[in-house]
Amino acid sequence: MAISRAQLLKELLPGLNALFGMEYARYGEQHKEIYETETSERSFEEETKLSGFGAAPVKNEGSAIAYDNAQEAFSTRYTHETIALGFSITEEAIEDNLYDSLSSRYTKSLARAMAYTKQTKAAAVLNNGFTNSSAYYGGDGVPLFSTSHPTVGGGVNSNTPATQVDLNETSLEAAVIQIAAWTDERGLLIAAKPRKLVIPPALQFVATRLLETSLRVGTADNDINALKNNGSIPGGYTVNNYLTDTNAWFICTDVPNGLKHFVRTPMTNNMDGDFDTGNVRYKSRERYSFGWSDPLGMFGSSGST
Repeated sequence: MAISRAQLLKELLPGLNALFGMEYARYGEQHKEIYETETSERSFEEETKLSGFGAAPVKNEGSAIAYDNAQEAFSTRYTHETIALGFSITEEAIEDNLYDSLSSRYTKSLARAMAYTKQTKAAAVLNNGFTNSSAYYGGDGVPLFSTSHPTVGGGVNSNTPATQVDLNETSLEAAVIQIAAWTDERGLLIAAKPRKLVIPPALQFVATRLLETSLRVGTADNDINALKNNGSIPGGYTVNNYLTDTNAWFICTDVPNGLKHFVRTPMTNNMDGDFDTGNVRYKSRERYSFGWSDPLGMFGSSGST
């Protein structure tokens, strides 16, 4: 349905002082802080995790060498979605508008709508990361954040606390220690390290006190802030305004192939006019997908409440 003069009555009459409601600032591309972005040329992308070898055994004198097998662990599929929105304006509404270019104003609103959807979908991976439902399972058959990510060797990796905890000095230090204990598919330590803290706006002041003060917070002792002194979270923190749980917090690690964003078709903007009606149509369209391959690319806690 086209936007007609009936929806723009005030803009057709003299004496209007201001038009407002579409000048709000918008948050930037916050997904770039936590996702690796790659391009795609197919309707979907698949990534497979491989299992290497176990620890090398002792070879006794004169005995035969031991041989090990390598195999695939699991696969993750990214199915791209098409995101599109448009609007149409009648020829008469464009002609009779007295105050501004309708197309310029509403194309800005269209860009805002497309950006909002992208950031919401990016954050949804984290927002649903604790949901124990097959709709939100990763390639290894469990949610993104789980205490039981299975390995080929029969063990498990945990990228969430056994008991969910709020963000504080103790919980953050425990997360750093837990990440250091992660292993590969055959039980070999992988030397994983935290990289960046990801938080909702409600936790930005807590994060500042934890990562940017020289001394420990909440204590009268003159102890150093070990998290800052050791550079435990070298990338500091980033606020994601699209996280829905005000108590949840996350850590990006240096494990590769964690959160992935595939771009199948970049944003395109088009317009055309209808010869019969004179209406002008505008649309934006893009195709992409968000997900994760290796769950060890992230650590997360939903908070205690």
